[in-house]
Amino acid sequence: MKYFASVGDLTFEIEINEDEVLVDGEPITVDLRQSGVTQLYSLLLDDASFEIIVEEMPHSHDVTLRGEQFRVQIEDERTRRLNAARQGPALPQGDLSVRAPIPGMIVKILVQDGDEIIEDQPLMILEAMKMENEIRAVRSGVVRKVEVSAGQSVEQDAVLIVIG
Repeated sequence: MKYFASVGDLTFEIEINEDEVLVDGEPITVDLRQSGVTQLYSLLLDDASFEIIVEEMPHSHDVTLRGEQFRVQIEDERTRRLNAARQGPALPQGDLSVRAPIPGMIVKILVQDGDEIIEDQPLMILEAMKMENEIRAVRSGVVRKVEVSAGQSVEQDAVLIVIG
């Protein structure tokens, strides 16, 4: 069976056969045993011995080794393919126009030309039907141009900000 373990920005391919474990294609000697307490394990890895604590989370495992904690996400081949298929299309590179999802009035602009922004950062407040709606960045980048001003009315699909 093949698994993929992600720790931070690193991903390891782990293949478990009847008598062999491969990590990124390289064979390793491994023995993992529970040590009485539910979350405590004894790990023998290429003749080195470690005690680890494994806490199961909803979508990952927190592994403590030598006082350091690591968040490990594990997927089998099938789950990995399903998750990859669920991801939406990649956002285009280059300039991206952020458009008004509904008609309304710009109440407040939270960024200006040249600002570096991160994904999901609030960009402005759009009031529609007496409700304030936060317009957020769909990706990280630099604000190329703010196309509207506070107090301005906009139609649905009007360009509000261009992100580069």
